Amino acid sequence: MKMSPELESCIMHFGEMGSRWGFNRTVGQMFALIVFSEDPLNADQIAATLGISRGNVSMGIKELQSWNLIRTQSVLGDRKDYFKPNGSIWDLGMQVMVERRKREMDPTLSLLRGQLMSHNNSDTNEYALNQMQQIHNLLEMFGSWFDDVQRMKPEQLKTLLKLGSGVGKVLELKDRLTK
Repeated sequence: MKMSPELESCIMHFGEMGSRWGFNRTVGQMFALIVFSEDPLNADQIAATLGISRGNVSMGIKELQSWNLIRTQSVLGDRKDYFKPNGSIWDLGMQVMVERRKREMDPTLSLLRGQLMSHNNSDTNEYALNQMQQIHNLLEMFGSWFDDVQRMKPEQLKTLLKLGSGVGKVLELKDRLTK
């Protein structure tokens, strides 16, 4: 696959951002290539385009599949697996958030919950326990909010996001009216 300088730059950037999203640079580049490709790509095409080994592509594909970001598509007359994004850009963004929650927030909540339940008469000072409780409560609130957001239709969520700071103004007005 021939890449324009703009596409190559974007794919390289996604590689750099991949580590911030929770996967390595090569997986980020593979994801970008698959997302930006109009047609599904097979592993050989991905390897040749990005200049990486087939083994690296296979591991990256497994990683992207574990994140539920790509899916396999068959091509008539070809035994190879082809890969395409698993949904719209909106779906992919939501899926990254779901996976980050599972990989980052949920284990932290579990640890905090365990520590808070088992502290009994331990040596942990009250200040530290209070901080743990506040972190736990904040993460629980974010998790609950995210559950609500996931149930929203994309158009509703887009409207909510467009409101931006307007939501704060509405809440300030509500506070003034209820005082």
